[in-house]
Order: sequence, then C-alpha cells, then structure tokens
Amino acid sequence: MDPRRVKATGIRRMLRDWKLTERDIPFPTREYDRRLARLRVAMKENGLDLVFLSSPESMFYLSGYRSEWYQAQGSQDWYPASGIAVHRDRDPFIMFEVEDEYLLVRHTSVARDIRGFRLDREPWSDMPRWIASNLGDDGWLPGTVGLERWSYRPNRAVGEIFQGELERRGCRVVDCTALLRDLRRVKSPLELACMERAATIAKVGIQACREAIRPGATELEVWGEIMRAMAAAGGENPAITIPVASGPRSACIHALASRRRIRKGDLVITDLCGVYNRYHVNVARTFSVGKPDPAVERAVRLAAGAFDVLEGVIEPNLPVRRLLRALKAYYAKAGIEERMWFWGGYELGIAFSPDWVGQFVYEPLKDPGDGRFVPGMVVNYEGIAFLPRDAGVSALIDTIAFGESSARRLCRDLPLELMRV
Repeated sequence: MDPRRVKATGIRRMLRDWKLTERDIPFPTREYDRRLARLRVAMKENGLDLVFLSSPESMFYLSGYRSEWYQAQGSQDWYPASGIAVHRDRDPFIMFEVEDEYLLVRHTSVARDIRGFRLDREPWSDMPRWIASNLGDDGWLPGTVGLERWSYRPNRAVGEIFQGELERRGCRVVDCTALLRDLRRVKSPLELACMERAATIAKVGIQACREAIRPGATELEVWGEIMRAMAAAGGENPAITIPVASGPRSACIHALASRRRIRKGDLVITDLCGVYNRYHVNVARTFSVGKPDPAVERAVRLAAGAFDVLEGVIEPNLPVRRLLRALKAYYAKAGIEERMWFWGGYELGIAFSPDWVGQFVYEPLKDPGDGRFVPGMVVNYEGIAFLPRDAGVSALIDTIAFGESSARRLCRDLPLELMRV
C-alpha cells in the first residue's frame, strides 16, 4: 500500500478525532485578544494589510503556540514555512502548520482557524505556495504584507520563495520585524508576573551553581546541577545554553561548559536565565574556589559598585542617556573603565533558542537618542570587567524591571561580591 495513503487513512483520522483532556496555554484569552488588538493598531499605523508571523517568539506572543522544533537548521527537504497570518480587518487569524503538528497547536495555542499542510498529498517544498494560495482564496491578498525578515526563520531560501509567491499575487512585501518586536517591549501585568517567577528560578540556579562548584567537579557537572535545580523549581530550558567557565576559561564569558575539572584557586563564572512560560530573567555571578587573590577580590568589589550607582538612578521613564552617564562616571572614578569588557544591557522577555537577547539595547557605543526606560520594560544590566593578574572576568549581571511607580533589580538579594566556595 502507498505509505502516503496509510498516513491519510490512519494518522490523519487520529489527529482529527483525538480528544484533548487538557491544554497548556499560559494566559487567559483576554490577554491574547489585547495583543491582537495592539498588533492591528500598529498595522494600520504602518499601512500593513497583513502580517505573517514566522519567529517562534511572535507566534508564541500572539497565540501561545510553542514547539521544541521549528525546522530552522535541518534538512533542505523540510521547509520552515509555518506561521500565523493576521489581517488588519478580518478575524480570526490563521495558523498555518504541517498537519502532523495539529495536536500541538490545539494543545498550546488559542488559534481557532488551524490549517494543516498535508504532507501525504504534497512535498514540504509546496508549503509556501499553499499558504499564499489559501490567503488569496480567502480574499486576504493582494495588499501590503509584512514579513519578519530579521528572523532566522524562515531561512533566506524559503523566505525568498514565500515572498515570490506573495508578489506573484500582486502583493507589496515589506519588513515588519521591528513592529512585532516593539509590541513585546512593554509587558502587561500578567507578563511581569511571569518575569517575577523567572527571577525566583534564576536565583535558584545561582545557588545551585555555588553548591555544585568544588575541586574535581567538571564544568559540565556544575551546568547539570544548575539545570536540574531550575527545572525542579519550575524552570524551562533557556534560549541560550548556559555557560560555566573556570580557571583560564573564566575570561571567556560565552564559553560552553566543558569537561575541564575545577581546581582550587580557580575563578568560576556562570551567566544564566531563569525561564517561566518562556519569559527570561538574566543573572550572572563570579565564584572563587578558596581564598581569592586580594587584588582580584578588590577588582570584583569595584565592578559591583556600579550596581549601587544603578539602583540610585533607576526610576520609571528614566532617560537612557542619564543612566549611561552615571555609570560611565562611576567606572572612570573607580579606575576600571579601561578594564570593562562590556557594560550596558538589552531587553528581556519571550525567547526561544538560539537567543534570549531582545530588540532594545543600550551601551556606551550606541547613541540612545531620547530613549527612555518606560513602565513595563524589563532589561538586564551587564558590568563585566577583566580582572588583574589575568585571573578572568568579573561576570556581574542582573535584571531590572520598570514599573509604574518604581524600578528595581529582580535578583537584588543575590550577593554581587566574589562568592567563595
């Protein structure tokens, strides 16, 4: 028997008839309705008739849909073409996915119009044409269509194919990446509650790291204990693989955990995120295995002093320029400005692999213009300094949430000074 027919008569029937006994949707429907309304306002302001959401973050934001596989870097036979189409005037939005993922879409999303591409009928390479045909048949085309050109998904090859299908149907195709990312910058109260939970999980991760570091343990063993502890606290897999770096490797903040065994006298750094409902809170700390060199300990203390300055300045609607000016003055006065590997930060929130770095960034090399930290924003602050005697770096990172009446560090109760183990 033709295997495609087996799939059509067997698996398709099961997908259609499967009874879901529970669903895993992070927020109530009203939250997703609010997001959709905000998106449509932005679409009208920017002259967009339709947007196609292809990044995991955008699809999750609008519908709750999440998966562990997005076909992003796999076989050329399997196209990363799925996504959500939103028309500025017509309901509901349309979720396009391969039919095999029908149950996952139902389980994790609020999508009502779910259209499954039948791999038993057509090769995956026909999916871009199939999506464009569906949109045309529904009267959603032509018009001005926004695509997430700055997303890694779809890749360039598939993105160009999809754009070509839209243009053949008379569409004008533009980029809408910034529009979609900017919508996520200001968090709702429900989102901020997720960030609070993520902060608690991040603190558990730092404590687990401290307890796991010992002479003879490998960096990978420490990494494993961090992940185990955060999972036990309700955490999820972070969008970036968490680094643990020791000894000479502690100067490399983006080093993957290795089989190197930790030794007495080493410095150890980790840079992790607690994750709750895909919302990320970032924190990093530096540890000393045994008594540290006094000069190294003093240098870490000086780097940590910037966070006191930060806490004295942060408030809702703080001009970015004012914060950068205060921090630059501190580093210059402390005599460590030239030792700073990086100081600044970026927006945090929803993230999927391979990155948790958000759209908004601030640093001394970038003119902030009239930018402000408005209520609802959540950013990290990184103050990473090279240490004397080639000891490594002082990895100090915390996350700041800006509310309506105040702003605060979410992991303030974690020590900033060099932690001895």
